[in-house]
Amino acid sequence: MADSHHLFSLAGKRVLVTGASSGLGRHFAKTLAKAGAQVVVGARRVDRLQELVADIQSEGGTALALPLDVTSRESVVACLDELCSLYGGIDIVVNNAGVSDTKAALDYTDEDWDAIVQTNLKGAWIVAQESARRMAQNGGGSIVNVTSILATRLAGGVGPYCAAKAGLAHLTRSMALELARHGVRVNSLAPGYVMTEINQDFLESDAGERLKKRIPARKFCQVQDLDGALLLLASDAGRAMTGSEIVVDNGHACSGL
Repeated sequence: MADSHHLFSLAGKRVLVTGASSGLGRHFAKTLAKAGAQVVVGARRVDRLQELVADIQSEGGTALALPLDVTSRESVVACLDELCSLYGGIDIVVNNAGVSDTKAALDYTDEDWDAIVQTNLKGAWIVAQESARRMAQNGGGSIVNVTSILATRLAGGVGPYCAAKAGLAHLTRSMALELARHGVRVNSLAPGYVMTEINQDFLESDAGERLKKRIPARKFCQVQDLDGALLLLASDAGRAMTGSEIVVDNGHACSGL
């Protein structure tokens, strides 16, 4: 039986984190690098990626920034081809890129819908599919799709986002079913409300305080709270897990009506 440190180690693993320019993606990249992975960070804002790479390298990690637009298959293929050319393959993908908006259901336009669903669902599909093709040729790998508790619970004003995340949750299970024979594991990490630079102002507002009171633990998650679940799904510690979802939300998803 391997010790727990070895099980959760990502030493030598080649990883792509999408949407890594800020928020959860930025933290995920740093966490995986600390676990020993060779991390490629992808996003449209390459200047932010370079700052992240410098941070990881200053802490002794290995990282590389590549431009990536998950809604473009051409961009995804170019990024993965470059990664595989440099590192000889890919072992882990954290499918994190996502966007949202808040409007009443009657106010959303077709353009709003397309922007949200294209990134959160179709973009995640393209990244997962293209990564799985390369993993299947190289003995397998792990795909971690970042969903949300809004894949199963509801909040007003975010209908397209809820629909996209629900679709991604079901797509996770569908891909897990088909890809298991190729040694590719596909799981989802479903965060609740997590304090990041993107939503800090809202979560610290009066509305955020009211929201906090509906969470059983009476607190929002911090980015570090996701580390254990992420490392479990990415590493050999979760080698028998596929088609699974891990919810990290301080009990929000099981709160009473």
